[in-house]
Amino acid sequence: MQVTKVTAGFQNQTAERKLFTDEELQREFDYYMAQKLLEKLREAELISEGELDKITAKNRQSFSPYLARIMP
Repeated sequence: MQVTKVTAGFQNQTAERKLFTDEELQREFDYYMAQKLLEKLREAELISEGELDKITAKNRQSFSPYLARIMP
């Protein structure tokens, strides 16, 4: 386990806000829905884990989701 000490200087820092355009929000939603469908296909054993990984990589290229950095 890693422990990070929070200092006074750290508390005053704020994260830069990202404002999304309608197009970017639509891409995020489309990516999310595509991934949900893939998960259902995998759960039904209609695709393999390797296929899931390959399609996920292609979806990330196609949709260019901003939030993919924090998504599994």
